[in-house]
Amino acid sequence: MRRQLVTGLLATVALLVLTCGIYPVAVWAVGQVAFEHQANGSFVKVDGKVVGSSLIGQNFADEDGTPITKYFQPRPSAAGKDGYDATASSSSNLGPSNPELLKAVADRVAAYRQLNQLPNDTPVPVDAVTASGSGLDPDISIANARLQAARVARARGMPLGAVMTAIARHTEPRQLGVLGEKVVNVLELNVDLDHHS
Repeated sequence: MRRQLVTGLLATVALLVLTCGIYPVAVWAVGQVAFEHQANGSFVKVDGKVVGSSLIGQNFADEDGTPITKYFQPRPSAAGKDGYDATASSSSNLGPSNPELLKAVADRVAAYRQLNQLPNDTPVPVDAVTASGSGLDPDISIANARLQAARVARARGMPLGAVMTAIARHTEPRQLGVLGEKVVNVLELNVDLDHHS
């Protein structure tokens, strides 16, 4: 029996060293070498101050929830009570035929058109009116960004061409060249426009 206890203890210690020591250190080392920016939070700084993370969506609105017109607006968020709560990442869990979701989407379509001064028959990109699975998607589609560009240009007193160039500068390619669609990172784009306007 003593031999079995010693064998069990040695196996436990070996697994403890492997799973609580060697493996985490190896994963950390690979992250620091191959994915340093992502592994360290992908923080975006302005004048040395962190203003957010390029991997986590955030709201660009006044305290009362009114969108700030000079900023590109992100996808809607269902994370937390008021949205964009990184500690409560989640989706709405409403199915596609749920009347509550259908009403919310219709309301968001109307608000999007009004904010961007678009005609009532303008097609609105789906990412502008639906939350992502995490509720914290940092990116929007190129179509969404282009529809917001005229409003942002007017609010900043910038030529539309300069805003469109900024969109192109912050357009990220498909993952691995084939997965998903090209997207625009909202925080990085807004920080860039603040810097150039």
